[in-house]
Amino acid sequence: MVRSGSGRTQAARRKRTRKLTKGFRASRHNLFRQAIVTLIRSRVYAFRDRKAKKRQYRRMWIVRVNAACRMRDIRYSEFIHGLQLAFISLDRKSLSEIAIHDPGTFDKIVEIAKKAIAAAKKPVAAAK
Repeated sequence: MVRSGSGRTQAARRKRTRKLTKGFRASRHNLFRQAIVTLIRSRVYAFRDRKAKKRQYRRMWIVRVNAACRMRDIRYSEFIHGLQLAFISLDRKSLSEIAIHDPGTFDKIVEIAKKAIAAAKKPVAAAK
């Protein structure tokens, strides 16, 4: 009985892998075994760094909002607490964009947060 070869299938698989490793340095894009290892590792890094990218953006937005708050004599944590007390639900990205592109609106938001903090600090009059 004649055995069937898998030459075409293997060649197609290797070709597909080499196409994915295009741009890798040295033998990492030429030699199949090294290409496989490098491809697996690159995909691990890609997965990890998609998560890291989100963290980095959030950190950047917080730094920007903090800088804008400090210019208006309020700390970032106080500002966020004031927004929560005032039931304003803007995310950090939106606050960052407002602080950069529309300082007047950010001033108003800071004033609302300050008023909410001041109202929360007032002692409630005892009922008689």
